[in-house]
Amino acid sequence: MIVVAGGTGQLGSHVVNQLRESDARASFAVLARDRAKSRHLVEQGVEVRLADYDRPDELPRAFAGVKKLLFISTMAMNRAEQQKRVVDAAVAAGVQHIIYTGLAIRDIETSGVRDLMRSHFETEAHIAASGVAFTFLRNTMYAEAIPVIIGPQALERGIFLAGGQGRVPYASRAEMGEAAANVLLQRGHEGKTYQVAGPEAASYEEVARALSEATGRTIAYQNISPAEQLAALEARAS
Repeated sequence: MIVVAGGTGQLGSHVVNQLRESDARASFAVLARDRAKSRHLVEQGVEVRLADYDRPDELPRAFAGVKKLLFISTMAMNRAEQQKRVVDAAVAAGVQHIIYTGLAIRDIETSGVRDLMRSHFETEAHIAASGVAFTFLRNTMYAEAIPVIIGPQALERGIFLAGGQGRVPYASRAEMGEAAANVLLQRGHEGKTYQVAGPEAASYEEVARALSEATGRTIAYQNISPAEQLAALEARAS
């Protein structure tokens, strides 16, 4: 039995679609926290197990009979604590292989998002120390996040970000979902860490150039200072 934890989310939905297309429906279930969000899966014949990560008493029955768990990382502010709780419950229930979706980054210690993203690596360490087989899928930035990052006014005003010449090998959620499903369905991935990323890395200048070609407009990228970036984010939030 396979369980996809987070199967109603944007990445998880792609994993579930891949599993259904592989004709593995009878051998997998989805772990969800929201009954309403999972109703469409039930209607499609997918088994749904309801559990809240912040309610430890609900977790043991969610993992009953499960041998392989795809644990899609959460967005909670208490992610490290929450995810350790899930891992402990899965191991106690007899789960034999945990596949965790973490973060692809060159060096977390020098990253500007270190404090926010360190929990991914803390979760990996906790899984590795648990003694169960593991596979770590370190996902790159979603291509679908580009419009959010560059902002709604990018087509009119251009792209203003403190990105310098940094480059990101973007990939779509559908591509990452396919990769995760393949790991679930195949053998031989135990003990491995995969960097799940696109074949080419792009800078914001190249993103601007691609948008210019696609829209017929002249869209420029302007590198701004971190202080200017912070001020812009605060203005957008106010």
